[in-house]
Amino acid sequence: MSPTRGSPSIVGLPAPATYGLALALSFATGGALLFFDGFGPVNKTTIALVFLLPVGLSATLWGLAPGIIAAGTSFLVFNYFFIEPTHSFTIHNSEDLIILAAFLCITVLTSELVGRIRSNLAAATDHEQEALHLYEFSNLLATSQTERAAAQALLDKIDLALKPIRIEVLIESSPQPVLLAKGLSVPDDGEVASRPIVEPLQTARGLMGEIRIWRDRDEKSISDTDEHILKIFANQGVFAIERLRLSETARKTKILEESDRFKSLLLSSVSHELRTPLAAIKASVSSLRSGAVEWNSEARTELLTTIEEEIDHLNVLVGNLLDMSRIEAGELKPQKKPNMLREIVSTVSGRMRTQLQSYRLFVDVPDELPLVNVDYVQMQQVFTNLLTNSLKYAPTASTIKINAAPAKDSRFLEVRLANQSMPVPAADLDRIFDKFYRINPSERVTGSGLGLSICKGIIEAHGGKIWAENLPDGLAFHFTLPLS
Repeated sequence: MSPTRGSPSIVGLPAPATYGLALALSFATGGALLFFDGFGPVNKTTIALVFLLPVGLSATLWGLAPGIIAAGTSFLVFNYFFIEPTHSFTIHNSEDLIILAAFLCITVLTSELVGRIRSNLAAATDHEQEALHLYEFSNLLATSQTERAAAQALLDKIDLALKPIRIEVLIESSPQPVLLAKGLSVPDDGEVASRPIVEPLQTARGLMGEIRIWRDRDEKSISDTDEHILKIFANQGVFAIERLRLSETARKTKILEESDRFKSLLLSSVSHELRTPLAAIKASVSSLRSGAVEWNSEARTELLTTIEEEIDHLNVLVGNLLDMSRIEAGELKPQKKPNMLREIVSTVSGRMRTQLQSYRLFVDVPDELPLVNVDYVQMQQVFTNLLTNSLKYAPTASTIKINAAPAKDSRFLEVRLANQSMPVPAADLDRIFDKFYRINPSERVTGSGLGLSICKGIIEAHGGKIWAENLPDGLAFHFTLPLS
């Protein structure tokens, strides 16, 4: 047991000092009794009871051995100064012999009992401190997210519990080991033990690292209690680091699985989308090169138009893939500036007028609306994707409506784009913004399945949110944008 823990009062004294104090306390008690005896004889029973005080105090303050020394000293002082004939250890009266024998037994027994109580109290205190340290240590480890944080918690708790001169924690990990140290440098002049106490961090798969502690020259050996605490800390640290490594392995495995799934979905979704326009472009170019199409014929114009449209299709597809990769990597950083929402909608609807000519488009975005703090190009992409989605699923000659108004939260503007497509099952309203997700895949519907995912990424990057809602006659997309 560490000499600095578990003692209820005076602690940290070396053994010879406590023995001397026990002797002095017994002699002081005898001197006080002689002083009062000068005023009149003191009853022997009273004297025996008073001599129990130094015995109990010595055992309580300094332990069993000082208590036994106080008991023996009190017995001798009692015999020498208060039992006839005084100033002699000779006993003539059998009654006095019985009194002394009973006194000696009682004092030794009292010392033994008090010493045990003190020892039990010290053990209970040590266990309480140990439990407290372990509880605090477990909480620290539970919140540690890296091996370095776990090693730092291990270093701090061992330093707090054992108070060594120096402590080092080494964790063998990749790409480089973690080495943390705390305390004084270890000198070579013998003031500190040159050889540390080493506790390995051992796992079932091998040695993970080690703990090294240096103590004062007077404390080269470690107590059983401190060694027990050190082993428990080491085991808890090993469990925490193993947990972190398993979590990291699971995270990497999940990332690899997600990456493989993403690649599979990407290939399955994009392969057809790439093959179709490339085939159309190749067929058109081949027809033009064959010479079968006259230079000024209408067929030549149609082939060139097909090439242009398919190239635009490829450009949109590649752009969507690049945008999605930036969103996934967290590199989509909008260049926000105050903009008029009406101007953004007008630009997009004008650029898509050819695709929209078979539909009825109604726009209700007043010029009086406050400016929105957005990236102009990215917001054009949002409206383009939402309109493209409406064109894919809404029947020809149906109505598409765009309107905007202040949201319930005065800091935002709410935009609503409604079409007359088929309603979406309630369970799929949130999933339609997932990558490559389609409710009813069909040959009629083309695209990579990334449009709505890109819209969600852009809107969230602006600090807004987007959601879908079924209407009695179709589907509506809502999103919010921050005002300037």
